[in-house]
Amino acid sequence: MQIDPKKQMKKENYKLLIGSVLPRPIAFVSSMNEQGTVNAAPFSFYNVVSVDPPMLSVTVNRKPDGTRKDTARNILETKEFVVHVVDTDNVEKVNQCATDFPAEISEPEAVGLDLVPSQKISVPRIAQSKIQMECRFHTVLSVGGTEEKPNADLMIGEVVLFHIQDDLYEKGRIHTDKLNPVGRLAGLAYGKVGETFSMSRPSYEEWKQQRKS
Repeated sequence: MQIDPKKQMKKENYKLLIGSVLPRPIAFVSSMNEQGTVNAAPFSFYNVVSVDPPMLSVTVNRKPDGTRKDTARNILETKEFVVHVVDTDNVEKVNQCATDFPAEISEPEAVGLDLVPSQKISVPRIAQSKIQMECRFHTVLSVGGTEEKPNADLMIGEVVLFHIQDDLYEKGRIHTDKLNPVGRLAGLAYGKVGETFSMSRPSYEEWKQQRKS
């Protein structure tokens, strides 16, 4: 089957994307407006973009009328945000934060999450996350839609401080099994880490030897 995205509606292409690009990690992002209201929302269009310095990208889709959502607007105002890892222990409350609350309502406060001060930025962290990454805004790329009315904002931030729960960390590595991360699948589905396996990457010489045998 072949499908031309230009011959489909936005919603139909969205379903194909989220059913094909999976599992997707979830960035639970806290941000703060200039009045001090803390916003928190999950985003599954999210990934690593650099390691030197460490940088993350989060895509925030715009509202149907083309205006920016609270998270994107707050980040552009304050130039700061925190990315939290979603796991089996906090996913229920994270999902509640996806509710379309009015801008003046703080999602963490509404759903019963605890805020703790960050060390290098002014935006608070959420205590119920095992990994928290304080970020400073680096750049934004408005994408999709039209030049006058983009569809989304790709926000890139530099991680300026990692907060990692002590029992997850050992010799520079994070124990995935203790973290129990949760990812997004298609529709309303989420997924846990199931069976895992490891494979070494062969050198070119090793690959040639394997081809001969």
